[in-house]
Amino acid sequence: MTSRSWTLKILLDLDGTLTDPKEGIIGCIRHALSALGHAVPDDLALERYIGPPLQASFAEMLPDRADVPRALHAYRERFSEIGMFENAVYPGIPVALEALQQRGAQLYVVTSKPWVFARQIIDHFNLGTYFTDIYGSELDGTRSDKASLIAHVLRESHLRPETAIMVGDRSHDAIGARRNGVVAVGVLWGYGSEAELRGAGVSRVLECPGELGCLLSDQDG
Repeated sequence: MTSRSWTLKILLDLDGTLTDPKEGIIGCIRHALSALGHAVPDDLALERYIGPPLQASFAEMLPDRADVPRALHAYRERFSEIGMFENAVYPGIPVALEALQQRGAQLYVVTSKPWVFARQIIDHFNLGTYFTDIYGSELDGTRSDKASLIAHVLRESHLRPETAIMVGDRSHDAIGARRNGVVAVGVLWGYGSEAELRGAGVSRVLECPGELGCLLSDQDG
């Protein structure tokens, strides 16, 4: 067996992959909808908006798209003070990240969430030492689309698509990866179903964080 001669770059989604943000995201969506005087769906109905770009989610939820900027403002008002820390690292993630790093992988956070929030969350949970860099969207929505964001990551970090894997829990992670020639891997501990992930073209599905190590094993050969 011949080892690969290049370093594997693993791009990891944040919400639903590294951390469980349900309490904070749903709380902030409820706050935003209430602030605009709209009816608030139950928590189960709101779970589908964990992961996808927030602007697109509010555009779907609100009858008038002109209300989206106001909803975003209300959401971020609560999120920046409270919501981002109503969050928890999935059990097994720190151990998995450390193992990947020790085996030579370079790790990147690649999230549709604004990078200014993503960096604070990663620092809050003391995960920063595992990552080469942290990428996210801009507050104005630039690069909230995962395909655009991954293209930006590849360009800015000088990565070749064939040396990278995108790991995430929702279809937009997989679709964005495939549009950039990057292998997509789905995880089942987040908010996307296996049917959603396989329908989006993931190469494999992982059931627990402990299986992340197989990404390196798969590349040896």
